[in-house]
Amino acid sequence: MPATRSPQVAIMGRPNVGKSTLFNILTRSRKAVVRNESGVTRDVNLEPADWWGHEFDVVDTGGITEASDTFSQLIKQQVSELINNVDLLIVVMDGKSGLVPEDRDIIKLAKQSGKPMFLVVNKVDQMQNSELILAEFYEFGIDVIACSFEKRDSVDVIVEWIIGQLPEEPYVPTHREGVRLAVIGKPNAGKSSLCNFLLDKNRMMVSSIAGTTVDAVEAQFKYNEKDYVLIDTAGLRRQSKRKDGVEVLSSFKSYDAIRKADVVLLVIDGVIGPSVQEAKMVEYILDRHKAVIVVSNKIDLAKKERPEFRKWYREQMNEKFHFFDDIPQVFISAKTGSGINDLFSLIEDVWVKMSTKIKTSKLNDFFFESIRQAPAPVYGTKNVKFYYLTQTHQVPPSFIAFANQPEGVTTGYRRFLIKRIKQRFDLQGIPIRIFCMKSKKNKKTKTIDIESDHELINQEEAQHIQEHIQEYELGEPSESTP
Repeated sequence: MPATRSPQVAIMGRPNVGKSTLFNILTRSRKAVVRNESGVTRDVNLEPADWWGHEFDVVDTGGITEASDTFSQLIKQQVSELINNVDLLIVVMDGKSGLVPEDRDIIKLAKQSGKPMFLVVNKVDQMQNSELILAEFYEFGIDVIACSFEKRDSVDVIVEWIIGQLPEEPYVPTHREGVRLAVIGKPNAGKSSLCNFLLDKNRMMVSSIAGTTVDAVEAQFKYNEKDYVLIDTAGLRRQSKRKDGVEVLSSFKSYDAIRKADVVLLVIDGVIGPSVQEAKMVEYILDRHKAVIVVSNKIDLAKKERPEFRKWYREQMNEKFHFFDDIPQVFISAKTGSGINDLFSLIEDVWVKMSTKIKTSKLNDFFFESIRQAPAPVYGTKNVKFYYLTQTHQVPPSFIAFANQPEGVTTGYRRFLIKRIKQRFDLQGIPIRIFCMKSKKNKKTKTIDIESDHELINQEEAQHIQEHIQEYELGEPSESTP
C-alpha cells in the first residue's frame, strides 16, 4: 500500500544556526524569514519538497533555548510536541560558535523522540578545516557532516540522507485544495486564535504579547464538508511602529499571502474597533482585486466593556471605512466560537459571487440600459460610444467594454458602471473590474466586428449585440459636440 501522508522532516536547533536557510533551500522557496538575528522563526513552517523524484514535507521550527522568557518557553514546548509527530529529524548546529551546552540539551530532546536524526554543522566556510571543527561534535555518536548553507556546500549530502530514510512505498501526493483564506490584521487582533479554533490545534503560538506570529503559515482543513486552505500571517503595523527588521520582513509575508488568497479575512479587535490602518489594508486588498471580509473579533469582551457595542462599532466603521460601504462584515469570538457559522456562510456567499458568470446577452441588455441613463464621456471633441460588454475568464468577475474611444472612459464613469453591475447582479462587496478596449469596425459592412474582438462571444450573442448597437447609434446624437 502506498503511503497516505508525505514523510515529514523537521529541522531543529538553537536560534540563528541556519535552520530557516536550510528550509528555504530544501523547499526551493522563501517561506521562512531569514535574517541574521536570533529567534526570527517563532512559528512552524511546513512546505512540500521534491528532490530527484522523491517527495517529502519539510518542517521549520523555532530556535530552542534555555531562556526563561515567554517566547522561549513556548517555542521549546511547541518543538518538543512536534518532533514526536514527524518522521525524520535534522539537527543544525553552528560551526563558528562551536558546541555549547544548549546543543547537548537539543540532542537529548531529539534522541527521546526515537526518530532517525542527522547532525548538520553549518557555517563551515573552509571545508579543509571541517574535520577539526567537527571533532567536538562526534561525542553524540550519530552521523554528522559539515555544511555551509550560504555556499550550498554539502546540501546534496543532506538530501541523500533524507531520501535514504524514506519508505520504499511511493507516496500518493495530496494537494491543498479549496478556497484559500488569508487571515490578516493588526498584531494581537486574534488572528492565530481564530486559526487555532478552526484547525483545532495549537500550530500558531498564541500569547498576550503582540506580534507572536512572524511567518505566514498554511494549513488545509474542512468546515461543513467543504475544503479550505488557511493562511495565518504576521500582524500588519504602521511602518512607524515596526520596531525591528523582523516585523518589516514579516509584513511582506502578509502581502504575499494576500496575493495568493481567494478571500481575505481582515480580523479587527472588537474592543479597540477599526482604525485608519485597517482602512488602508482594505484599500490594499481591493487594489489587488481580492475579496475581503471584515471579521470583528473578541465580541464577547467588547459587549462587556461597551453596553451599546454594535451602535458604537457601526459608527466607527462608517467613519473609518466610508469609502468602502459594501464590505461584508461579521462579528465573532475566536475564543468561544460564537459567530463562526455566520463567518463561513459569508465566505461561501462571497466565493459564489466571486465565481459568478453572466451570459453575454443578459449582460448587454443591462449594459445598453445603463449607458442611456448617464451622459456619455467626451474625449476631445467626440462622444465616447460603447458597443458591447463581455465578461472575461478572470476571478473575481472582470469585464471588457468595447468602445470607439476607450481612452476617454474616465475613472468616474467606470465607477458608475461598476456600481450598476453590482446592484443588478448582486455583486456587492466584490472587487469587480472593467477594462476598456477599442472595437474594430468592418469597413465593408460598417458594423462592429464582434467575434474578432472577443473569443467568448458566439454567433447568436453577436447578432443580439449588433441589434443593440443599431438601436443605440440611432438614438444617440452625432459624435461631434456642439
